[in-house]
Amino acid sequence: MPGVVLVGAQWGDEGKGKATDLLGSRVDYVVKFNGGNNAGHTVVIDDEKYALHLLPSGILSPGVVPVIANGVVVDIEVLFEELDALIERGVDVSRLLVSGSAHVIAPYHRTIDKVTERFLGKRRIGTTGRGIGPAYADKINRVGIRMWDLFDEKILRAKIEGSLDQKNHLLVKVYNRRAITVDETLEDLLRYAERLRPMVTDTAVELNKALDAGKNVLFEAGQATMLDVDHGTYPFVTSSSATAGGAVTGSGVGPTRIDSVIGVIKAYTTRVGEGPFPTELFDDKGELLRKTGGEYGVTTGRARRTGWYDSVIARYATRINGLTDIVLTKLDVLTGLEKVPVCVAYDVDGVRHDEMPTDQTAFHHAKPVYEELDGWWEDISRARSFEDLPKNAQAYVKALEEMSGTRISAIGVGPKRDEIIPVHDLIHSR
Repeated sequence: MPGVVLVGAQWGDEGKGKATDLLGSRVDYVVKFNGGNNAGHTVVIDDEKYALHLLPSGILSPGVVPVIANGVVVDIEVLFEELDALIERGVDVSRLLVSGSAHVIAPYHRTIDKVTERFLGKRRIGTTGRGIGPAYADKINRVGIRMWDLFDEKILRAKIEGSLDQKNHLLVKVYNRRAITVDETLEDLLRYAERLRPMVTDTAVELNKALDAGKNVLFEAGQATMLDVDHGTYPFVTSSSATAGGAVTGSGVGPTRIDSVIGVIKAYTTRVGEGPFPTELFDDKGELLRKTGGEYGVTTGRARRTGWYDSVIARYATRINGLTDIVLTKLDVLTGLEKVPVCVAYDVDGVRHDEMPTDQTAFHHAKPVYEELDGWWEDISRARSFEDLPKNAQAYVKALEEMSGTRISAIGVGPKRDEIIPVHDLIHSR
């Protein structure tokens, strides 16, 4: 049975939670393999809205085992805030598994994140200030804290001492902040240890056994392709691998266990934070997309930058991830537009680029080359088959499919759980 990877194919906020929820009844495990609580998924079930930041979306599907894998950095306070909020609403969270090798976001990571962004000023990256980058930096620098460490106070203290030795010099001498003590950090982290203990395990073993037993495992990316630390619009990226390759290193399964890769992409484009965005709109059309699409961050509440669909980025995401399927979301947001522009290439200093330039300077200067497609006026929220869509909406989807290089297997026509059109089966073996 297949291992399925689900990734965002733009700059995030594409509706991965909806896609995961669509697959939820057919999978046995949903695995978050990268990122932290710096991104959010919104899932609507029976008019109930659930905003998830750290937890895998599969936690809302009865019978599914949700897994926070080793590639994630975990803010333990946020973890329990989310769990307690779901428990209050009657959601069973007892199946959650957390990798013992996942790294912990300590309080000093949040402090470093916020003061660094302020210090950078105009050169800021646009982080959420939640300590994600500094936690990953400690992981790479080999001074990070892992979940396993919370159960050995001596090791935990030694690791905190080693990490704070350098950070306190930075905080005091560069940022003019007070030093953070080892004891206060130790106390903050240890208060969660006993509640965490039953959840923490070797999730790589668990997932490989599940695949061996013929279980369906869905690997769910945080953030998105264009925010990937290697393949995104560097340096305006996240600090982890948000592409399909990250599912392998971030969960401890081999690449031969992956059968299909689903990319989630909006019928237009949005971005949060700093960085280049070729199709960005600054006029009333951009504001229309923002208001109609509810384009405000689940985690931060920040207004998202909006723009037209970018097929150059879609082709890039298809290639980098090896996409087998696309879930197209928020098609309904475009209803009422007489013409819908689609970016088919870039103009960089008079030279046409049909593929995304990975050179930072070239991409920064990229101007979109548009083709206009006819719009539609009909309400499509009740469409449940491709044939139910207006002819112009059908033509728009077919054009995006051809431009993007991968079949569109599902189409979102509204925010609710059932407001989606299945076109092809999303779970299939190679």
